[in-house]
Amino acid sequence: MTEAVAGASAGPIAGKRIGLLTAFASRAGGGVFEAVVAQAGLIRTLGGEPLVFALDDQPVATDLARFGGAAVKLSTMRGPRQIGYAPDLLAELCAARLDALHLHGIWMYPSRAGARWARNTGRPYIVSPHGMLDRWITARGRWKKALARAGYERDNWRRATALHALTESEASDIARESGREDSLVIPNSGPDAVAGPVSNRAPLLLYIGRVHPKKNLIALVKGWHLATRPPGARLVIAGWGDEADVEELRAAVGGCDGSVEFLGPIYGAAKQALLDSARFVVLPSLSEGLPMAILEAWAAGTPVVMTADCHLDEGFAAGAALRCGHAPAEIAASIDAAFAADDISWLAMSQAALGLARGCFSASTVAHRWGRAYGDAIAETEAVR
Repeated sequence: MTEAVAGASAGPIAGKRIGLLTAFASRAGGGVFEAVVAQAGLIRTLGGEPLVFALDDQPVATDLARFGGAAVKLSTMRGPRQIGYAPDLLAELCAARLDALHLHGIWMYPSRAGARWARNTGRPYIVSPHGMLDRWITARGRWKKALARAGYERDNWRRATALHALTESEASDIARESGREDSLVIPNSGPDAVAGPVSNRAPLLLYIGRVHPKKNLIALVKGWHLATRPPGARLVIAGWGDEADVEELRAAVGGCDGSVEFLGPIYGAAKQALLDSARFVVLPSLSEGLPMAILEAWAAGTPVVMTADCHLDEGFAAGAALRCGHAPAEIAASIDAAFAADDISWLAMSQAALGLARGCFSASTVAHRWGRAYGDAIAETEAVR
């Protein structure tokens, strides 16, 4: 985040220590990791001190460097990784003298540690499920989630000063699961929008993100086959995931005509170069919270093809996105519509994308809203001490 926030040194969280608690402080956390990185930068621009707490999944040094010098405390896990039990995590949180704690992601042991920290300290505690209460997610692994609800999640949601939703749709999911109707609704912020003019691009359709069943990538590849594509059109898929999911995708791509390429994980400048060269980014997901890949695309002036399950209706309203369905034939129809747009129409979509990146999803706009939310919660707690 490079946009300055006016008056940060005298803002509502200037000098305050804000803990960011999450399962994995690395690319293993996918979009949640990207959101925590952005939140750390946001807190810093507001004059606060971010401290990151996570499970030790042996992240690479470049992942930790993404936090911009913020202290990162990693706690050793014991037992199954999917639970993430870390007996030292609560002690680390309590020793940090935090003014507030913000949990990113649920269904693992950090939820239990965060709730116990809130009980022990009486200080503000915010919980961001990041789409993990979506019906598609809660329908998977039902018995495991039932145990988690009974064991710690219901207590976690009850003890939160605020439950944070990325969208109004997620606020409805939170209300259904927790019984709380008072969600704080603030979107993720995207990266800074490109400053220079955007020119027309070759017919490249790009997917960047996790390789996971909820991303619906096999249907995307099938839809690509069904689509009427202009000469030289390419579908590029870049991402990471569990071995079984990656191998299924490789097999699907291997049966193509050479117009589809799977790159595997891609980061940094290479990722940005893809975003800058794509004519459209595609996300045919079955379930999302608020996908960072879409915000990154808009910041690059790249329109998107996405499902309603991405919960970014602002893109459809502004003309920065085309709607697609889940089935291969529906995806094919949306690909046809995307590549049928002439250069003038595409440039209008690109400008609409940049408008969203510079407006409601800009770093400064989102930072202002979080500064007020953190500041009010801390002030209320300090007033009753």
